[in-house]
Amino acid sequence: MDIKKNEKADLENKKTTFLQLGLVVTIALILIAFEWTSTERKDNVFAGLQEEVLEEEQAPITEEQEPPKETPPEVNVTEIFEIVDNDVKIENEILFNDLVNEDTQVAMYTWNPVTEEEETKDDVFMIVEDMPTFRGGDVQKFSAWVKERVKYPQIAQENGIQGKVFIGFIVEPDGSVSNVTVLRSVDKSLDDEAVRVVQSSPKWVAGKQRGQAVRVRFSITVNFQLQ
Repeated sequence: MDIKKNEKADLENKKTTFLQLGLVVTIALILIAFEWTSTERKDNVFAGLQEEVLEEEQAPITEEQEPPKETPPEVNVTEIFEIVDNDVKIENEILFNDLVNEDTQVAMYTWNPVTEEEETKDDVFMIVEDMPTFRGGDVQKFSAWVKERVKYPQIAQENGIQGKVFIGFIVEPDGSVSNVTVLRSVDKSLDDEAVRVVQSSPKWVAGKQRGQAVRVRFSITVNFQLQ
């Protein structure tokens, strides 16, 4: 037996109608949603606060005032001079005779001028009016005399030491040689030999300044050279 389906109970015929109806409802809801406006209350936290106007504080204008001029005090000039007669005795007059009597001792000082001889006695000259002489010659002759008597130290020869030793000395007023010193050294052995020969110098003829024998300083060079 075949079962026959009722055409009114078949929903397939109304499928298109329901689809269209659903589309209409959906579109209507979307339109309503777009048209719907929601109002939110926006409370301003600064509402009600009154704006306070800050007035700019102005500094008072000051004017520099000149200090009051002080009046200088008056100076009273008094006359202290008093004219007296010559015969009036002055009580506070001091006489020199009252300060000096027989018991007063006065120290007497005598002036002792320094003579020219004492002034030049200890002075050392480099150049004088009459220069000292050595055996009728000058300092060059003495330098040659020293050169002839210098002996080359053996220790300096063995070590190959050579050079020029500068010697300074003073010719005293009595013609003797003193204050022999090494002005520039080369080696102790050479220095000692040069000093030894200069100290052994015979007497010179002393130099004179204004007719007075004086001390005169000289310097020579002693050359040590290996042959």
